[in-house]
Amino acid sequence: MAASDREDWDRRHRAVGAGAGAGAALPPDALRGRLELVPETGRALDLACGRGAVAVWLAGRGLDVVAVDVSPAGLAAGAELATALAPPGRIRWVEADLDDGFPTDDGVYDVVVRQRFRVPALYPALAAAVAPGGLLAITVLSEVGDSGGRFRAAPGELVAAFAGFDVLAHHEADGEAHLLARRP
Repeated sequence: MAASDREDWDRRHRAVGAGAGAGAALPPDALRGRLELVPETGRALDLACGRGAVAVWLAGRGLDVVAVDVSPAGLAAGAELATALAPPGRIRWVEADLDDGFPTDDGVYDVVVRQRFRVPALYPALAAAVAPGGLLAITVLSEVGDSGGRFRAAPGELVAAFAGFDVLAHHEADGEAHLLARRP
């Protein structure tokens, strides 16, 4: 990612306002309506975590979370939200540029989340990061129901990329694609 992109993300996160935190802890979009599938113990990885709403939600469920983002301002907002809403010590915040590759080799995770950030080159590493029996929850921008563009997934892209997983839910419409899958 270009330095200007990182600065743009920092600027966006700071614009929300100092002391405003990230708002609320929220489940990832791909899991809404299926929260019972999320374990109450184990490890989670939240890639491109932004202001940490999902990471804090996962920690509140009882998971130990590694939250990764390129923006120091976003990570700081997430840490602030975690101070208010998450059990202490449950989240490790990692600054990393996903365009440079997969940021962690900490083994496998019981839940892996990636929301609104699409880098198809990372799909194999993302799949490998999910523990057997673990959940993968992805939401990306999609060409389906939208005009397209380089940041949008082609129809069926997520299902094809994670073909070895058991699909629990898949939806493509209105410019978004969601995949919830379990690694066998």
